[in-house]
Amino acid sequence: MVEGAVNGFLSYLNLQKRFSPLTSKNYEADLKQFFSFLDKEIMSYSLSTISFQYVRSFIASLMDNGISARSVNRKISTLKSFFKYLLKNGLVDVNPTQKIQGPKTPKRLPVFIDENHLAEIFKTKHFAKGFEGMRDKLIIDVLYQTGLRRAEILSLKESDVDLFNTQLKVLGKRSKERIIPFDVELKRSIVSYLKEKKENNLDNPHLFVTLSNKALSAGKITKIVKGILSSVTTNKKKSPHVLRHTFATHLLNNGADINAVKELLGHANLSATQIYTHNSIDKLKKSYNQAHPRSGN
Repeated sequence: MVEGAVNGFLSYLNLQKRFSPLTSKNYEADLKQFFSFLDKEIMSYSLSTISFQYVRSFIASLMDNGISARSVNRKISTLKSFFKYLLKNGLVDVNPTQKIQGPKTPKRLPVFIDENHLAEIFKTKHFAKGFEGMRDKLIIDVLYQTGLRRAEILSLKESDVDLFNTQLKVLGKRSKERIIPFDVELKRSIVSYLKEKKENNLDNPHLFVTLSNKALSAGKITKIVKGILSSVTTNKKKSPHVLRHTFATHLLNNGADINAVKELLGHANLSATQIYTHNSIDKLKKSYNQAHPRSGN
């Protein structure tokens, strides 16, 4: 019964909520971890007998094992969504997660890379010759110029690239489509890359592929980005998402309208975009302290 309920919930996420495969996979992993805990600690249970105490014990075990507050809260969110689904479909009579509260998480500003440091990648970084070097450089350029999520760049197809109008068609979260412009220089890089791709007889419809003609995996693109960013930054975080943060921060620092940035990022609410204004404010404060006669410096 548990397996059937989990499969039904995952199908609901994919077909009705239109979650990305990566998000659904995370939900599945969280549920698997929860039920593995119950199998070990409770042994005999059913969906209807899972209580508030069982869920609380699971959360306590995560924190005892040093799982971060952010990760714990994500798992709580998964369980809340799962039991809400079960309650709605009459598979349980009570939602045991209703009164569960997660640990407080410190607010963290987005990590981004300084403009000058990022410019070094394209001026001084020596990429490998041939298809893979050209691909890796283009990946960095596309991520920085468009602010795409990792899942979005992985799913990008050649047909999504409009070279005539210099824009990308992106399918974001919840299958929401958006259009992102790019400049002429990036257009030239894409044209050169597509030519190199064709010369290597790579006909996979995905834009970014391996030499074996397969679409890049999430792990592969993260490894590529981390390796390249390591040459210009000492930040601990060097993921594709850091380039998304950098894209948004640099736009706002250079006077872009926050609502335009919101649309480019594909955010549903302005509040998700406003976190990047903190970096802009920090820059303004620094300029003020350096330049104003009454700043005290």
